[in-house]
Amino acid sequence: MPDTTELWTIDQVAAHLKIQKGSARGLLSRRGVERVDTIRHPVSGRPLARYPADKVRAVGVDRRPGRRTDRA
Repeated sequence: MPDTTELWTIDQVAAHLKIQKGSARGLLSRRGVERVDTIRHPVSGRPLARYPADKVRAVGVDRRPGRRTDRA
């Protein structure tokens, strides 16, 4: 059976969490979300780590400890 796991680059992770890329990397690291693989950017050739989308969604920006919930 083929693996149908959706994978996101750090750009997609940061956009979903509405935080900067560096902050997204740190948050994923603290939450134990590890990269699945690394691919090459089709134009620049730079390495791009990919993360499982379901685990990124589970982290969610609202689940960060210390985040104020009394503000809209």
